[in-house]
Amino acid sequence: MTSETPESPSTGQDPQRRDFLGMVTTAGVVTGAAACAIPFLQSLTPQESASAHAPVDVDVSKLAPGQQTTVVWQGKPVFILRRTPQDMAKLQDASLANALRDPNSKDHQQPAYAENWHRSLTPEYGVYVGVCTHLGCVPSYAPAAAASAPATAEGTATPPGGYACPCHGSKFDLAGRVFKGAPAPYNLPVPPYFMPTPTTIRLGENPKGQDFDFSTIVQI
Repeated sequence: MTSETPESPSTGQDPQRRDFLGMVTTAGVVTGAAACAIPFLQSLTPQESASAHAPVDVDVSKLAPGQQTTVVWQGKPVFILRRTPQDMAKLQDASLANALRDPNSKDHQQPAYAENWHRSLTPEYGVYVGVCTHLGCVPSYAPAAAASAPATAEGTATPPGGYACPCHGSKFDLAGRVFKGAPAPYNLPVPPYFMPTPTTIRLGENPKGQDFDFSTIVQI
């Protein structure tokens, strides 16, 4: 037979006191968890570091004529295009130049070593930051064989062998030069780069003896 006895001070606390102690304990646990979580969340935040601005080497040995690859440099998409002989001939066509807003690359959208008809170190490879100079969209690439209409300043079709912005219809040729009548005001930017080997493109580093700061371009 069990007899009931009055609760002792160690087991029979006032209900209000128990609630208060529970709140204190919970607050301590939450505070401790938050203190642990802050460094963890900070560790997930991208850090400014030298590696984020380090040069990027791209192997183009397997890039066939007419093909393009896209890589990321300093958080930006960079188009690397291997142009065909037909592409290079088209870039020198006077009728194409007449349809372009800045055919001779007078605006500062590229380094001095890319101020030429192909806007690159070598006519075979085109290298551009793939960001439309209108509102920052990424243009789509269409090889000449896949295009559906002639290169014109008007209309909605992608020019044969060129780029078209899907947002507002800006068009660029295979040297990244913008067509007249497009909302984009400038050619696609050319990043600093050089080729340490015939099949390697190093983004973010100028050729020896050349000086170009990408932050000085007119617009991206």
